[in-house]
Amino acid sequence: MALKVKGLDLPNTSSKYPLDGLAIDHSRKDFASIFAQQTVGEALAHIRRNPPDGRFVYFYVVDDEKKLQGVVPTRRLLLNSPDTRVADIMVRKVIAVPATATVLDACEYFILHRLLAFPIVDAENRVLGVIDVDLYTDEMADLEERAERDDVFQLIGVHLEQVRQAAVPIVFARRFPWLLCNIAGGLACAFLAALYQDLLDRFVVLALFIPVVLALAESVSIQSLTLAIQAQQGRRVGWVAALRSVRRELGTGLLLGLASGLLVAAVALLWQRQPAVAACTLASIGLAMTTGALLGLIVPTVLRSIQRDPKVAAGPITLAIADIACLFYYFSLALWLLT
Repeated sequence: MALKVKGLDLPNTSSKYPLDGLAIDHSRKDFASIFAQQTVGEALAHIRRNPPDGRFVYFYVVDDEKKLQGVVPTRRLLLNSPDTRVADIMVRKVIAVPATATVLDACEYFILHRLLAFPIVDAENRVLGVIDVDLYTDEMADLEERAERDDVFQLIGVHLEQVRQAAVPIVFARRFPWLLCNIAGGLACAFLAALYQDLLDRFVVLALFIPVVLALAESVSIQSLTLAIQAQQGRRVGWVAALRSVRRELGTGLLLGLASGLLVAAVALLWQRQPAVAACTLASIGLAMTTGALLGLIVPTVLRSIQRDPKVAAGPITLAIADIACLFYYFSLALWLLT
């Protein structure tokens, strides 16, 4: 049976689960929950007294307000001694699906992380329900077998690819607006260069190093962007973690900028014999790469916070801003050092 998503007729594994519907509407509200302060024996006794309906493979550790604290796989709970504390064996970093996620978003979680179930949490990290992999197929009787589990994930992936294979005009309409960022950034760089036309006429050698300065800034920004998107996939980033990431990326970008800048400046000095040009190249590359690294981290974080897909939009925005900042540093430093 076909499914309509944004005007498209799409195949669906099950007509009762529309891919554009909210995953929370198809989740299990009666899930296996235990508490961190319990021992393994107490947790098992609690589950026996309050058995959830249906199959379960993970025990979710919550507090009195149902806020998610961790997860304990069934095997780990059964194989530890009864007096072991749940807090000592639980996995604290839990991949959770936000309450705003659609069924299609949940499919991506299963493909990316290959887990059998995910908790669905609200903005306060309270568990609202659990979404199971058998939401998408009734063909598997025993998901504990590895080979069958792989088949399920492959099945989800096939249907997800069918959803993604939209008509060319629709793909164009989704992707072209973000490319306008590159067009706007390129034109802004052209206008910026025009402001320094007299400087370029007097010191033509500056034009020789513009490509390498831009390439380095763009490269480090894409590196940081890719790492940030991978790290944030399926997770909510708090302020403390965000600030820690900014400090780490700032230090990394600065070291990369200094190392790259010293290498390019050495070549510029040996080639052109102009210390001022070499100093300009070193400083601008250092600043540009540090800025690019920070942009690669900050832009996807901001886009995710406003419910935009960073995989599609972050690249063009990051590159456009990085290019403008890079040329501004380069020309401003050249104007100061050479004149």
